Amino acid sequence: MSETPAVEVVDLTVRYGQTTAVDGVSFAAASGQVTALLGPNGAGKTSILEHLEGYRPRSGGQARVLGLDPTKDHAALVRSVGLMLQEGGIPLGIRPKELLTQYSGFFEDAADPDELLERVGLSHRSRTTARRLSGGEQQRLSLALALVGRPRVVFLDEPTSGIDQEGRELVREVVAQLTGDGVAVVLTTHDLDEGQRMADRVVIVDHGKVVADGTTAELLSSGEGDEILFAAPAGLDTASLSSALGGRVGVVSPGEYRAEVTPTPTNVAALTAWLAERDLPLGDLRAGRQRLDDVFRRLTANTAAPEQPTGRRRGRRSR
Repeated sequence: MSETPAVEVVDLTVRYGQTTAVDGVSFAAASGQVTALLGPNGAGKTSILEHLEGYRPRSGGQARVLGLDPTKDHAALVRSVGLMLQEGGIPLGIRPKELLTQYSGFFEDAADPDELLERVGLSHRSRTTARRLSGGEQQRLSLALALVGRPRVVFLDEPTSGIDQEGRELVREVVAQLTGDGVAVVLTTHDLDEGQRMADRVVIVDHGKVVADGTTAELLSSGEGDEILFAAPAGLDTASLSSALGGRVGVVSPGEYRAEVTPTPTNVAALTAWLAERDLPLGDLRAGRQRLDDVFRRLTANTAAPEQPTGRRRGRRSR
């Protein structure tokens, strides 16, 4: 019998008046794994996280975090869940160690503030007020705050946003330590390369619905071997190129194209010859092995309508 998921969402629906932001979403996140929740702006990701964190009521369906209802059992759940906001939520006049010490008082078995600061690479900034930290350092402090209660589930909203390469590697290391300790990590990110690096499982949401759900390997192998992705000047005569290649050529985004043909040397040569005849440059070319970015663009070709602003989640850290 399989282990009960740390996070389980079944037919979740969230509405704002007549607007349906989340439309029957179902997925699960396991302990000891990173689950990446991806989607265009306005796809419903924030509304899903807000409900799982207990700050947004659902209009239908069910959700459980560690077996508890996020809204009804919120008071019991917050002691086992860590939350890292994309930005805000940190009092700017307080020093990192003082803030972590303050937060540790909310938990019976809190992590040591000094150890947390070392873990996120802020030991040398422990006595600097938060307003004097760089944006990336504030993100690291936000991560430390999410871990102070030794959570069993951690929600990370854009954890590497505004962080330099050294900081990104540190965040990856911390996330790997968390999953190694059996913690379920649910994260959102617009950096799809970062998502591909960290995620064990990927859930892609578009227009409030799940359009893909699987392990990273499963999603990267979907459709593999039957297309060529390339960059070239915007406005190509795709009908002419489609005829030359014997397969449909579509626009992924301005200046980026997908040719639905097998990536054989013959087809690659035909593509480059067609461009050469018109004295057009060839930019990035990818044939065969996909990236998560390729899968994401293919599945979310139509941009979702903007999600209703809530003004509730950003900047909130109250328990």
